[in-house]
Amino acid sequence: MKQYNYKNFYYENYTIETLDNIIKISFEFSIEGLTKFNPSLTIDKKKFKFFNNLNNSTAKRIVFCMGMVELISYWKCVCPPNIFINCAYIDQEEILWWKKLYFLGLGEFFYTNSITPKFDSFVNIICTSKDTFDINDYSFNKNDTYSNLIPVGGGKDSIVTLELLKSLKDKNLPLIINPRGASIESAHIAGYTNDKIFTISRAIDPNLLSLNKKGFLNGHTPFSAMLGFTSLLVGYIMGITNIVLSNESSANESNIQGTNINHQYSKSLEFELDFSNYIKKYISCDINYFSLLRPFSEIKIAQLFSKHKKYYSVFKSCNVGSKKDIWCGNCPKCMFVYIIMLPFMELSDLKTIFGKDMLDDYNLLSIFRGLIGMDPVKPFECVGTIEEVNLALNLAYDRHYKDSNLPILLDYYIKNYTGNKYINSTSLISFNENNIPDNLLRIVGDLQHD
Repeated sequence: MKQYNYKNFYYENYTIETLDNIIKISFEFSIEGLTKFNPSLTIDKKKFKFFNNLNNSTAKRIVFCMGMVELISYWKCVCPPNIFINCAYIDQEEILWWKKLYFLGLGEFFYTNSITPKFDSFVNIICTSKDTFDINDYSFNKNDTYSNLIPVGGGKDSIVTLELLKSLKDKNLPLIINPRGASIESAHIAGYTNDKIFTISRAIDPNLLSLNKKGFLNGHTPFSAMLGFTSLLVGYIMGITNIVLSNESSANESNIQGTNINHQYSKSLEFELDFSNYIKKYISCDINYFSLLRPFSEIKIAQLFSKHKKYYSVFKSCNVGSKKDIWCGNCPKCMFVYIIMLPFMELSDLKTIFGKDMLDDYNLLSIFRGLIGMDPVKPFECVGTIEEVNLALNLAYDRHYKDSNLPILLDYYIKNYTGNKYINSTSLISFNENNIPDNLLRIVGDLQHD
């Protein structure tokens, strides 16, 4: 990896500005001897009634925490050994909580940049401020209309959550960060008009983009942790008790065999439980943070999604094509979604969505090998488990290809794969450990053997 002689990163400040139609949240970071950063988020107030005050200690603490996650994106460009927190006091237990998030949430970044950190020494988090958050300056006014805040990204998972909770539609508030066609259209198809969708715009500081172009370190950060604290802020000011994520059990699997390096760490159950405990201890006992899809594997979610054809033309989760709101048809995410949907969708529908039979593209062989477990590194993307991919391929063979010429990659798989091709299909209906409140657990519990 490149070596940089920048020793100190500073979290200087956070600000909350309430304007006529928007709320602007800004952060001030700096790397001594290099540059300053001022990323921001803009909340569209629309006509929403806020039930809790943005100026009290609880809201300020949440915004401060948003900055603690946001800073990772800026710290990582040179990985200074010291992070100084100059705008609020946090105790040693909190410092260890954040250090764990940074260490595990940056696992992929460290790996791809040939960094081999040790937990105790990869960074020192030093709190210089004595400004504490007043635990007595707390109140929570419960919303009498909305009870479920649902982040929507436009992929199949959040769509399944919207559909599972459609009987509670009047109680649900979709949340979209950096709205795009797929996310907005998905919410519209689910029956939510623009005035019933909460939107936030997140802006990256141009200085970081400039450093990236110059070759400074770049890579994956735990965005879902940022989504978690941003959702928490919206949940708090809106008085909503449930933050309903759409992360599946498959997010718990590491990408490199024999390690805990996981592209999806901040979507994992481990992080979800850590986050929930942090909320209860430091922020609010009135807000629940959980994933409605945690009991299910990706292949079960694919089965559920396939029943809602009205979303086929709009759902998207390809990061490569996200700016154009398309499926690129050439990345691990596209390949995975194609495979996991094959057992449940018509081949013609999938070819229309992705523009081809992706299993008939030899150029995707290396991606394919990683997904099925023939290579030791599973692609660094939000994809399901190796076991699920193998199960999906075998189910797809039985449905689509048994009596026809095999596409190139499926033919390769049958001739070369030496692992267990015939995974027990109980993976399809697995019902795993979760953190779902009892009243909503009943909704997903009814699907266990569906």
